[in-house]
Amino acid sequence: MPILALAGDVMLGRGVNERLHGRRDPAAVWGDVLPILLDADLRLVNLECALTRHRRPWSRTPKVFRFRADPELAAAALAAARVDVAALANDHALDYEAEGLLDTLRALDGAGILHAGAGRDAAAARQPAVVERGGARVAVLAWTDEEPSFAAGPDRPGTCYLPISLAPHVLDRAGEAIELARARAELVVVSMHWGADLVQRPNELVRRFCRALVERGADLVFGHGTHVFQGVELHRGRPIVYGAGAFLDDFAIDPVARNDWSFLFRVAFEGGRFAGLEMAPVVLRRASVRRAGGENREALLARMRVLCEELGTAVARTGDRWFVKGDGG
Repeated sequence: MPILALAGDVMLGRGVNERLHGRRDPAAVWGDVLPILLDADLRLVNLECALTRHRRPWSRTPKVFRFRADPELAAAALAAARVDVAALANDHALDYEAEGLLDTLRALDGAGILHAGAGRDAAAARQPAVVERGGARVAVLAWTDEEPSFAAGPDRPGTCYLPISLAPHVLDRAGEAIELARARAELVVVSMHWGADLVQRPNELVRRFCRALVERGADLVFGHGTHVFQGVELHRGRPIVYGAGAFLDDFAIDPVARNDWSFLFRVAFEGGRFAGLEMAPVVLRRASVRRAGGENREALLARMRVLCEELGTAVARTGDRWFVKGDGG
């Protein structure tokens, strides 16, 4: 069964785009985290920008930040990290209108990178990305509760919008999607983009919603969107990563929230059961990412341990490696 590497928000525009232009090696932005990424069976990221040269930004609703990256350079950087699936259900997929999204789909397709959570129409946006790795088929569903105006329609490109709600019709829709994905794969991953920026703890609604996704068959819930990491919870023996944090970006650093701190999560499964989750701390630096060391590493791990324990999750340490253990481990 596979090991899945999960990286949170990856924004390849602005300063990262400039760095890619200035380097011959597109892998340089991944720094010394690259070997850990490559030492996994499947890599999943939340791609938080449009890969396009289209210059007309989204203007139908107010928006503060709009991100785009050179499609060839960005696709080369993702390919250098051997990213298998890019989740596109987020609040930046249509930053440069439908044309920018369609350019993104073409760039990813051209690089052999699967995508989920956005498409040429609502039916395409709902489709999971299915990939076989480590002796198992993995289906990735991607949803967002942000930017409802980005939602795909029957004949309109956009994202797969799903509100965070315990309403029966919302949970039924989620359950049906998970069931259909299960028919195509042994493992089902739900990627969910949600939350207010710099919030370190999921609220009760988010926690109940995520547990409901597990109860309806998700093997792993992968949350992101707050730009800071949140804790990990186990529900019915399956992991919920509430907030993966930002993984690659160029934004200003908040000295208290530390949005430059993050993790690469490596999730292992054995015999279809969750076996364990390893957390590798990383730090964003100058439009690149690096493994955390020294005081940064210890502070990162200390914060994560507290956040996990608040959710009832024990974090174990073996040498310099930190784990959440599962039933199958």
